[in-house]
Amino acid sequence: MTQPTDLTEQTLSRKDVYDGLLCHVHVDEVLLPNGHTSQREVVDHVDGVAVLPLDERNNVLTVTQYRYVFKKLLLEIPAGKLDEGENPVTGALRELKEETGAVPDTLLPLGVILPAPGCYGEKLHLFLARGLHMEDQHLDPDEFLNVERIPFTEMVHRVMDGEIEDAKTIAAVLKTKVLLDL
Repeated sequence: MTQPTDLTEQTLSRKDVYDGLLCHVHVDEVLLPNGHTSQREVVDHVDGVAVLPLDERNNVLTVTQYRYVFKKLLLEIPAGKLDEGENPVTGALRELKEETGAVPDTLLPLGVILPAPGCYGEKLHLFLARGLHMEDQHLDPDEFLNVERIPFTEMVHRVMDGEIEDAKTIAAVLKTKVLLDL
């Protein structure tokens, strides 16, 4: 069977299912490249930022928080949603300070990841923060987390052993390893 050269799917119709504070859910009927139709369930989520804060001793400032969806604690790098129209650099600096109290001298972009492109419409902007200065933490009223410093080499081992499951943390750790050759 010959595969089509144009893999684009065309939206035929859209049914809105849910409109919330962080996400919008819709079901689209699409025309497939082979002429058949199918449905796509889509969760449009606000874009976000995630920051790997690396101190002068090559320790990563991490946050551990309860993730309700998975009913467990997850070790992650600081992250959060972007406000409407907010620049990713501004959002990254804000989230890093709010969650950890850290303010960096340098913020390097590590690229953008698509956490779950099969149904989840969110872009996450990744950053590496260096030259950390500690100030006061400013958590949101509904945010509860523990901050811990973990050696970068241990973070790499935890990623490779499967202990760290969070996609943004895995991507940022491995990108930083390659970038800094640590």
